Amino acid sequence: MTARGAAHAGRVVTVLGASGFVGSAVLAALAPRPYRVRAVARRPSAVPRGSAAVEVCRADLASGAVAGAVAGSDVVVCLVTHSGGWRAAESDPESERVNVGIMRELLGVLRAERSAGPPPLVVYAGAASQVGVPPRDVIDGTERDRPATEYDRQKLAAEELLMAASAEGVVRGVSLRLPTVFGEAYAPWARDRGVVSAMIRRALTGEPLTMWHDGTVKRDLVHVSDVADAFLAAVDRPEQLVGRHWLLGAGRGDRLGDVFRAVSRIVAERMGRQPVPVVSVEPPAHAPATDFADVTIDSSLFRAATGWSPRIALHEALDRTVAAMAEEF
Repeated sequence: MTARGAAHAGRVVTVLGASGFVGSAVLAALAPRPYRVRAVARRPSAVPRGSAAVEVCRADLASGAVAGAVAGSDVVVCLVTHSGGWRAAESDPESERVNVGIMRELLGVLRAERSAGPPPLVVYAGAASQVGVPPRDVIDGTERDRPATEYDRQKLAAEELLMAASAEGVVRGVSLRLPTVFGEAYAPWARDRGVVSAMIRRALTGEPLTMWHDGTVKRDLVHVSDVADAFLAAVDRPEQLVGRHWLLGAGRGDRLGDVFRAVSRIVAERMGRQPVPVVSVEPPAHAPATDFADVTIDSSLFRAATGWSPRIALHEALDRTVAAMAEEF
């Protein structure tokens, strides 16, 4: 065990949303660490093999179960988000109760639990899209936030609550704003609902891959295991991170047309058939302006503070994701 690992041994790390797509990856990454891990979710959590002592806690956090879920925690990794995603936030009041209300309740519980020791560390999963339409080609987290969707307004509201509590000394708050995350699921029920996996499913069923633009729109794509490593980096080395948000990204700005054509080729090679076509279609009326804006993320600030960087190249990440999802067909 390293000196750092020995210093952190026995800390209680609670993962809220541990059965989700990112949550199950974070849980798997925590398993070899010398922590006492509490996996909190409504659904069962897949307990990975490893040296960490993992306690599974089945709880509905939207129904008043926060206090029991986080009692005695040294670290809380907050990965809870409404299951309906950004679309539900536009019309479903339950979305605000989950996306903002759980953070509000979490901070109230931790405020009531305040002790003489150091405040608990809360690492929150924000979204790079909170900035709104990016004001320049490459964003680094120093931009002014102008969220363009109700989902991003809710994510920003939760983040602001966390930062206010951190400034007050109730917690040590860190927000990691996530890019477009994709990859294989770490639990059978932890399905990725993002655009890359959606296109892989279409290709596996032989359907054309559709774009709401000409394919030149860029996204910063990061494999879910690299994102999980970023959360561990924040848990391990929070000293320089507390009190602000940090952007995660690969820094490539991949053109979605190129990504979808790569998906089509990889699926065709694996399934032994012709690649499905990649075509442009008219966007639906509900498509937000952010869907047509390029996103490339400079995460050098977070990298310098923690030593983190994405390890998995795009083609390898696509290949791994296709291989895992092909087993479902």
